[in-house]
Amino acid sequence: MSRNQDNGGSNGANLSALSGGVLKAEETNYDFGNISMAAGKVKHLFSVKNTGTGALAITKVYTSCMCTSAMLINGSENIGPFGMAGHGFIPTIKSIVDTNGEAALEITFDPAAHGPAGVGKIARTVTVENTTGDPLEFNFSAFVTP
Repeated sequence: MSRNQDNGGSNGANLSALSGGVLKAEETNYDFGNISMAAGKVKHLFSVKNTGTGALAITKVYTSCMCTSAMLINGSENIGPFGMAGHGFIPTIKSIVDTNGEAALEITFDPAAHGPAGVGKIARTVTVENTTGDPLEFNFSAFVTP
């Protein structure tokens, strides 16, 4: 079960009441293999689960490069897309993941974003911050061809 609270504002105190949550992911690395710029964007879905004894909130999602975006899927809500920290506003969110609850992170990579100079091996990271204070990092790689 999940619920998304407002996007900032006066409910910040509610986040400090969340305790006992542990956000885990079985898969944190993915290799797209060889991908072509001409074929367009590629996507991968990472799953996360709260394995702790209490609820937690996902509070921020951001990417390591502007060629990458991420969408948080929590219950029936799609939250985002989120981009690169330092290149635009990265909002604080309050997406609650209850005990034994699951959410997903849909990563989209645009191999053409860097133009002809972007061919070859790439590695990118998406970071998910949460109220446990222990962020999760999701990494992916690819070999980009024209």
